[in-house]
Formats: sequence, structure tokens, C-alpha cells
Amino acid sequence: MHFHRPLLFRSSLRSIVVLGAFALVTTQAAKAEALLLVEAESGKVLQAENATYPWYPASVTKLMTAYVTLKAVKEGRVTLDTLVTVSPTAASQSPSKMGFKPGTQVTVDNALKMMLVKSANDMAVVLAEGVGGSIDGFSALMNQNAQRLGMTQTSYVNPNGLPADGQITSARDLAILARAIIKDLPEYEYFVHIPSIRYGRRITQNFNKLIGRYPGADGFKTGFICAAGYNLVASATRNGKRLIAVVLGASSGQARAVKAIQLLDRGFSNDQLSWLRPSLGTVDSLAPIDASPPNLRDEMCSGKRHRPASDEDEDTTAANGNSETSGQALAFFATGQTAPLKPSEILAAAPAASEPIPVYTGPTRTGPALIAAVAADADAQAAEATRHSKRGRHGAKKPPEAGPDEADKGGKPKPVRHANAKPDAAPKSAGNKPADNKSANKPDTKPAKPKAAAKPAKPKSDS
Repeated sequence: MHFHRPLLFRSSLRSIVVLGAFALVTTQAAKAEALLLVEAESGKVLQAENATYPWYPASVTKLMTAYVTLKAVKEGRVTLDTLVTVSPTAASQSPSKMGFKPGTQVTVDNALKMMLVKSANDMAVVLAEGVGGSIDGFSALMNQNAQRLGMTQTSYVNPNGLPADGQITSARDLAILARAIIKDLPEYEYFVHIPSIRYGRRITQNFNKLIGRYPGADGFKTGFICAAGYNLVASATRNGKRLIAVVLGASSGQARAVKAIQLLDRGFSNDQLSWLRPSLGTVDSLAPIDASPPNLRDEMCSGKRHRPASDEDEDTTAANGNSETSGQALAFFATGQTAPLKPSEILAAAPAASEPIPVYTGPTRTGPALIAAVAADADAQAAEATRHSKRGRHGAKKPPEAGPDEADKGGKPKPVRHANAKPDAAPKSAGNKPADNKSANKPDTKPAKPKAAAKPAKPKSDS
């Protein structure tokens, strides 16, 4: 017995060291970004880091909202010309949103464009209620499609990605969804790579900064909430080869775009030694990790960040003053070749020139009727701006403008609730009240003198 005791001690000590190292790696993984690069056609995984770690999707959720809606169009249950109505529930959603009054009607086509380019949370609810009858009914359709596609780590409770119980996904599942959009809806795929839209006098650029800047970029969607960090699903095609990059939990809008470019560049590079690397298999074969999503709220929206984090921060704004860099980037973009510019230089350039796609309220219109509809929306915008200006001169509170990609900005940050927490009571109208709606609906300016420590940031653009 005495002879075996040292061996047992060493064995136990070795087990403790191994378990401690595993715990350390797991903790580090939870705090790291999730990165994934796959071939769109085959699903072959080219790079994966924390790809099966659960994550909060934020506005990347809207890719499934678009998928379910366009499947309904393809199956003839609705059409792109079908009119859907803004309900009080939709109108109450937090920015970013179009801000239409209850009762306003838009076509499914226009609602999709507004949702995917502007990341409009109200349009996501409009589509959900129009296709699924209610937010809960549509969420059930989202989850049914996720199960059918093999998105085993994903669950949805709302169509726009605002903070809510059980709204979870992973980089693996998002790559599966992106492949499904390409494979199942090729005739409608243009919705995920529209460079910009114009509503009345207002032009909104796509938040996916690769579109119009990175050679071959052709999709998909960004997202942000404090708990998730900056998320991006992006794709690009060169020489007939299409790749999908997923970045979750980046520290800024610039960082997520840089990471996506780096992933895509590696995938497109002609590395003759790639056969030496061990195969990572296909995206659907990646083993899911059973864990809770990391909550990045403290890093994203408190502490050193004097301004609430948003999906369009300072370092994602195009540098219009650097004409030389812009010219070089546009030249490489036009040729479709790999640019020898740094990712930051590509992103600093203005996007390639394109005509914004007009979006409008009311039924489908063409020709002179379309021009008249766009002009009418512009006049309505001007009238609303005049009313707000008069209110401001009389000391009234200014209503909130359509703000960043998600509503999780402004006011004291609130933690995202755990999946086992009791959900908010649902309003009598169809749908769920977003978790951070109260803080997001605070006015941008106050008649009283604000405290220095809580001075709100001025909205940079409609995002």
C-alpha cells in the first residue's frame, strides 16, 4: 500500500493540473472572439476559432427573418408586393428603426430592404406579424427552419435580435444559415448585398463595410448589442470561389470588418502548403459546445467607453478626405484582384459609387408613380423635421431619432437576462416588448442641463 501511494499522488496531481488548464482554456475561450471561414459551395471549414461557442446574435438575427419571409414568398404564401401594416408593437421597437406611425403600410419588398440595409427593428416586427401573425408565431417559424437546417445551437424569441431571453446562436449556425440563403433563395439573394437605400431625402449605406470596398464582397449582415459585441456575417466571391466569414464579439465596427477581410484574404490566397494542414471537416460537422454565451456588456458599454457603443462608431466612418487611398481602393475593387492595401486602408476609402435603391411607403409603384411616392415621403420628412424644430424652440423634448444598429445604447447599461429568467410580460398586441426599450427611447436632448458624466452622444447618422 505504501509503495503505490506516491503513484496515486502523482496521478491525482496530474489530473488537477490538466483540469485546471482545461478550465483556464475554457475561460479564455469564453472571452475571445468567435471566428469562422467556410467555403460556400462545399461547407468546408478553412478556419475556426470558438466557432461552436454560443453567442448572442444581435441584428444578425434578421438574416433568419429574411430567410423565413423569402421562403414564404417563394412558396406563394405572400408576395413581394403584399402590403404589411405597422402595428403599435412594431412602432414601439427601439432604434434603429424607420419610425413609421402605426397604420402605415409598406410592401414586403420595401420592408426587407429597410430591415437588411438600415437594420430597422420595426420593419423586422412588421414582417414577422405579416408573415407569422405575431412575433411569437413568427419566432416559431424561425425555430422550425433553424432545426430543419441543422442549426442546433440556435433559438429565437424575436425577429430583430434585441436583447431577450433565449436569443442565442453560434458562428457555426450562422454559416449554415448563410449557405442556406445562397442555396435555397438564389433569386432573392440580392437583398443581402444592397449597397444603400434612399428613403425620401435620406440615404443609408449598408453597415457591412466590405460591400463596395472589398473586391468581390457580396453579402450579408452586421449586428451589435452590448452583450454580444460587434458581429458580422460576410461573403465574397473571386474566380468562381465563394467564401463565408463569420466574426462574433469584435471590439468595434472597424475591428469586425478587419477580421472578416483577414479571414477572406487567407481563404482566397493561393497557399500551396494548405494540404499540409489537418482537415477541419465541414461546418455542419463541427461539435457544439454546451456553455452559456459570454456577456461582453462591461467591455462594450461601460468603463472607458464615454459614449454608448453603437453599430456605427467613429472608426467605421469612411474617410472621405483621403482621396489617394480611396482611388487606390476603388481601382483594386474594380479589377476584383486582391488589394495590396491594408484592411484598414480598404475600409477607410469611400465605397464604390452606386445608385441608392429607393424605398417608400404604400403599395408597389413604378415610373412616374414611384417618383411621386418618393417625393411624398420626402415632403413628409421635411414636415416632420419642421414640427420637431418648432417643438425644440418652445422647449419641448425632442423625440428620439432612428439611431444605431441596436437599441442597447443610451442610459445605464442593463444586463442581458439569462435564459432561465422570467421573460417580460408580453403586451396585449402581438409580439414582445424589447428588453432595453425604456433606455433606448430616451430623448437625445433634454431641456434641463445634463450631468457631465451622462452627456449623451449626438447621433452620427441613421444606422
